[in-house]
Amino acid sequence: MSRLVDRGAITAAYVGIGMAVTIVVSFLLIIPIEWVIWILALPSGLLIGYYANQRSDRRAGPWGRILVNGLFAGAVTGLTAAALLLAAKALFFYADNGYRDPGQGGQLSCAVGASCVYERYLDAGRGPDLVAAGVSDAASFTELYWGEQLGSAGTVAALTGLGGLAGAGLYGVFRPKPAAPGTVAAAR
Repeated sequence: MSRLVDRGAITAAYVGIGMAVTIVVSFLLIIPIEWVIWILALPSGLLIGYYANQRSDRRAGPWGRILVNGLFAGAVTGLTAAALLLAAKALFFYADNGYRDPGQGGQLSCAVGASCVYERYLDAGRGPDLVAAGVSDAASFTELYWGEQLGSAGTVAALTGLGGLAGAGLYGVFRPKPAAPGTVAAAR
């Protein structure tokens, strides 16, 4: 076979894309609890890595192929989650116009984008933390912010990919074994 991964692993990668969309949208946009995405990264990778080989019906075959199937599906799932995480962060970062409820002090005085996000952090009392991190203006804040966001997205992608590899390993250990000739007839 000349393919790098089985067709079932490709199908599992599509399922992983759907899973990543569901997780990121659910816990970043609907219920904004970002740390849940971190917690679900490893289990979602385990699940999709196992599923990639189950879908491929890998009862026998080389361990290398089993591991590549799981790593592929886990990597696609993780990269999708990371890309969606960064896209949502970019949307809210660059479109922030400083709006606040009148009960919270009203509109912030800032330019749309990084300046408004920086002002929000200062308004929330995070100024001393930012100064300690070397942030003194919107430009240095932008550099710090995106460095942290890229690190976060990379961690989610890595955890999901490693989970896919581990899920493939679990499948390899617990997979259904090929039936010996004549055992099905003897069992009846």
